[in-house]
Amino acid sequence: MSFSDYLQNRQQAFTNITDSLKSEVNTQKTSDDDRIWKAKLNKDGTGYAVVRFLPGKDLNKTPWIRIYDHGFQSPETGKWYIEKSLTTIGQQDPVSEYNSKLWNSGIESNKEIARKQKRRTSYYANVLVLKDPENPQNEGQVKIFRFGQKIFEKLMAAMQPEFADESPINPFDIIEGANFRIKMKTVSGYPNYDSSDFEQPSPLSDDESKMEAIFNAQHDVHAMIDPSEFKSYDDLQNRLNEVLGLTGGAQPVAQAPAPAEPKSIPTAETTSTGEEFGAVFDAPQKESSSDDDDLESYFKSLAN
Repeated sequence: MSFSDYLQNRQQAFTNITDSLKSEVNTQKTSDDDRIWKAKLNKDGTGYAVVRFLPGKDLNKTPWIRIYDHGFQSPETGKWYIEKSLTTIGQQDPVSEYNSKLWNSGIESNKEIARKQKRRTSYYANVLVLKDPENPQNEGQVKIFRFGQKIFEKLMAAMQPEFADESPINPFDIIEGANFRIKMKTVSGYPNYDSSDFEQPSPLSDDESKMEAIFNAQHDVHAMIDPSEFKSYDDLQNRLNEVLGLTGGAQPVAQAPAPAEPKSIPTAETTSTGEEFGAVFDAPQKESSSDDDDLESYFKSLAN
């Protein structure tokens, strides 16, 4: 799509985006993909950056994508399982199936393993990096921004405000969108984005040729969830078996007959360190009281 087509159809794009939100229920490239950007904390545990979300070149698609992944270490082998989940593209995934068996066993220690091995959610969208004090060389560049649920909720709130005196905005719009201020602080050892907010809506630039250049510099985030970007079910099952120290098949899951509970699967270690893991993922999000409800709902959907 050309920039002139975008200008003619951007209002319809907002309708398409909000329609997509109604169906949103709530693949990640490797760490050497220099297109992917994430705001960094500084030494005092805070962070600040300013970005402008961009619409994508195809207004028939959402300007963001969502990717599920798993990242955990086996206490038996010490190996890490770090893979994108096939559930991202609507297919069965061996870790999700295994976690479902653990959860449905009725044994609390098995549930604890499932919690530690659960899917994690990341979103990806094109942004223009306006301020990046920790890495100023990124300023002025179009990057793929990887972000989590909290920032996604702020995007939804901007598009679908809760109160009648608030006007909806399309934060992905180049003309009437708004710059997004990322404000990070460390709370209980974890990054917190609650203070992040949007500035007042304004054009990205007064220079249309500059806006066109930014529009044309966008990346195709939807290519990241093409099925060819995911390993096959069998390859993932083999990797899971290797990490868990199995010679074949799924790891047996202890069941809970009445009245006594049998010996359960050992609880996975809670370590969040490790060179391979740390090189790819940030510190895990602190679990909230709703995590078990989310897991229960997900595992029920697998059973169905």
